[in-house]
Amino acid sequence: MKLKYSDSNPSKTFEGNYKMLVLDLDDTLLRQDHSISDRNKDLLMQAQKQGVKLVLASGRPTPAMTRYAKELNLALYDSYMVSYNGGVVTSMKNDEVLFETSLTIDEIHSLYDFSIENKVHILTYSDKGVISETDSEYIDVELDLTGIPHHKVPSFKSEVTSPAVKCIMLEHPDYLKKIEAKLKAERNDLSVMRSKPFFLEVMPQGIDKAASIGFLAGKLGIHQSEVIAVGNAGNDLSMVQYAGLGIWVDNVSDDLRHHADFIVASNEDDGVAEVIERFILK
Repeated sequence: MKLKYSDSNPSKTFEGNYKMLVLDLDDTLLRQDHSISDRNKDLLMQAQKQGVKLVLASGRPTPAMTRYAKELNLALYDSYMVSYNGGVVTSMKNDEVLFETSLTIDEIHSLYDFSIENKVHILTYSDKGVISETDSEYIDVELDLTGIPHHKVPSFKSEVTSPAVKCIMLEHPDYLKKIEAKLKAERNDLSVMRSKPFFLEVMPQGIDKAASIGFLAGKLGIHQSEVIAVGNAGNDLSMVQYAGLGIWVDNVSDDLRHHADFIVASNEDDGVAEVIERFILK
């Protein structure tokens, strides 16, 4: 567990030579309208020009992240994307997949059975789009976030006949919190975490943002102490704890606040820009 440090504790300082900046997208870098502010964009360009490797790390599928990678010129600066909560690592310089893993068909089908037994929605992804048997206001959120078409099917198991990077279970946050605990208790062979209060993300065992960032940092010769990670949600916790400097934006939930080194301004108030000004450009 990390301690929380902020301006209220000025005796604690972090003066490292940071070489990698890892950013969650939704509710961290992105504002509520899914845009990047001009201030954040300008400072991210400055950081990359200074040689800092920028890594966009999201639960989103890869295709739902590429427009932000293009907007921030990740290819020009040889920067990277971590998508599907760590399931895929991509070098944007040459659009090369450096790492990829998937749930097996049996794992996906067993998760479907669990969802039916516990009365929650479930979705996964294929080249046809977002796959589900049901409609839901929470599925609509995923469709809106990703821009990926909804391929609603009469039989989830009949449709899903090949591995997929992850599944998401969706329901009201209060109920889904109970389902999260139950699934973790029953399935220690999988990685389970919430990215939003109503999204329960399930990946292969050992896969999360920290694992994939550690893989990428090792490949680039960047030490853990030289990494800054910024997030806002449960699926960001592993990378915030992994990084030499772990930071929440201020819209993080109360139960996570004490797990970071610093808390900066919210996603609506350019918290990412604050990180760059305080710890990278200085």
